[in-house]
Amino acid sequence: MNDYEERKQARIDRYRERAEKAHAESHSFYKQSTDMASAIPAGQPVHGPADRRYREKIGRKMDQSIAALEKADYYERKAQAAENNTAISSDDPEALAKLKEKLESLQISQTRMKQINAYYKKNGTCRGFHGLSDEEADRLDERVRNGYSWEKVPYSPYALSNNNQNINTVKKRIAQLTEAKELGYQGWEFDGGKVVANADMNRLQIFFDAIPDEEVRKELKGQGFKWARSVGAWQRQLTDNAIYAARRIQAIRPSDGSDPIKIQPKRRPKSGPQR
Repeated sequence: MNDYEERKQARIDRYRERAEKAHAESHSFYKQSTDMASAIPAGQPVHGPADRRYREKIGRKMDQSIAALEKADYYERKAQAAENNTAISSDDPEALAKLKEKLESLQISQTRMKQINAYYKKNGTCRGFHGLSDEEADRLDERVRNGYSWEKVPYSPYALSNNNQNINTVKKRIAQLTEAKELGYQGWEFDGGKVVANADMNRLQIFFDAIPDEEVRKELKGQGFKWARSVGAWQRQLTDNAIYAARRIQAIRPSDGSDPIKIQPKRRPKSGPQR
């Protein structure tokens, strides 16, 4: 498990712990409410202001129990969502490897869908296609029979187009991450801290020696930087835009007077068409 995955698991664990704590609070408030209510005989009318306040307190305890239960449900949903999230984050050190694996899977699916469509057009059924069980073949045949009249193949043009779009999206992400790593963004030091171009996490990170004042924090947020307690830095995705954004923050300008843009490595010009 790499650092990114450890932080993701730690986030899930925090949500679970908060859910358990809220459940315990809900149970405690519920027990207090029922214990207090048990002291009042069934059907007994309200006797004066003190009795009314006592009953109102019982109601507040029950309201607190319900609120804590809703809080527990909220954190349980957050934990479940984080656990089920299979999206590949750019700050995952293994993002490139995972994206390449995903690209290969998408490309195999694209080829397979085209081959199945071609086989169906030739044979009028998917039965007999290599690697396809009779049950799967019958399901695909049924899809054509029950589909729209213009869909004469198991996999519609829309399905192929959608998958192809996903392929192109993954290719672009691979290209962007590869370029960022190969380019080698440079960080710098400033009075009171340093800026780090963390290629492994794909983040431009700002580390302060002391907590920056409110005005600087406001400026950081305005330039798209967020505080990451897990690493102790203000950060955003490592891109040209991040460098330009950091350059606009006077408090973190390089202490040697250099320009954050000019210290970055030059991009290689893209080769045009050969003449």
